[in-house]
Amino acid sequence: MSPFASTAYPPSRAEEVWTTTFNELGQRIRQHFVRPEPHQRALTYMQALMSPMGRKNGWQVAEAVGETTPYAMQHLLDRAKWDCDGLRNALRMYVWETLAEPYAVLVIDETGFLKKGRKSVGVQRQYSGTAGRIENCQVGVFLSYASSRGHTLLDRELYLPKSWTGNQERCREAHVPASVTFATKPELAAQMLWRTLE
Repeated sequence: MSPFASTAYPPSRAEEVWTTTFNELGQRIRQHFVRPEPHQRALTYMQALMSPMGRKNGWQVAEAVGETTPYAMQHLLDRAKWDCDGLRNALRMYVWETLAEPYAVLVIDETGFLKKGRKSVGVQRQYSGTAGRIENCQVGVFLSYASSRGHTLLDRELYLPKSWTGNQERCREAHVPASVTFATKPELAAQMLWRTLE
């Protein structure tokens, strides 16, 4: 939701407010990126996600920002150095400042991501609500914030089945930190709730 959606601005003024707010947000999150290039790429990525294009996979996002391949965006999401937990915390503070109200709610949901193969972290044959059946997939648990002023994703955890957490070699090959242990989906949801409520 745009930061000025509840206020009636003429189109030129609305664009100015949006640009100023987006630039301020960009400066606010700069500290969570090791280098300036991933920071700029993240801002470009966010703009593409907020665009009106229908599908937003790697190819469509790249094309929307004038790139011929999705490799730079994939690098940002897969290999670039940035503090995702610090960024999550900055988002939480921004949401508190801009969307908070007394009757807001936190929403917990899980989503399955269909996958082929067995290398993606957490992948195995398990129930996917997305597919409506047991499929080879990853499952993420998500926490969202919703108020009459807007809504946004706040936090996320990837569910790692026991077939992963019980296999140290497999976890090491996939770069899963040794500190990660098995947690049920409700336990992951509780962790996110406590992080947010604290």
